[in-house]
Order: sequence, then structure tokens, then C-alpha cells
Amino acid sequence: MAAAKIKKGDRVIVLSGKDKGRTGDVLQAMPKDGKVVVSGVNVHVRHVKPSQADPQGGLKRSEAPMHISKVAHVTKDGKPTRVRFETQDGKKVRVAVKTGDKIDG
Repeated sequence: MAAAKIKKGDRVIVLSGKDKGRTGDVLQAMPKDGKVVVSGVNVHVRHVKPSQADPQGGLKRSEAPMHISKVAHVTKDGKPTRVRFETQDGKKVRVAVKTGDKIDG
């Protein structure tokens, strides 16, 4: 299994699909499935009947998981970049390929 290039809390941009060009933060990363959940992106609507737990019911919107290949890390200027790993001071860190900026802390 390869190391996670995109993690929870990362700022990403969508590269393809109906939400192409939109950015958001990763809410959840699922490395085993190769999917991520991004805030405000790939929103699905579900019609929910009123119940005792939810007397209001109605339309419930939630973000659905999307394939990790559809998103890319965002640089400070808002452009997509790939991620590579480097060893700095004996630690493995993620680095943006376009800018060379360190992503981890």
C-alpha cells in the first residue's frame, strides 16, 4: 500500500466531473477504498420520511465519497499540484511538486 498523498484536512481541487474546478477541505480519507470526502463537493440529496428521531424529514444533503484520482492538492495560489515525498531532517515529509513547499507542518 502506498503512502497517503492526500490526508484529512488537506485543501484540494476537483479535476474532473460535475464539480470540476471547485475546492474544499478533505473531511475523510478512505485509503483502502481509494476515496475521499470533500466538503461542499459531490453533494447528494436524499429524500427522508419523517420519523420519531427526525420529525421534520425532507431533503437531506450530504457529501458522497469520490475517487482520489479526481482531486489534487492545491498550492497557495489556488492551482493543482502533485505531491512527492522527501526526507528532511530524518523525517518523511510531503512536498508540493510545482512549488517545492512543504505540506506537513
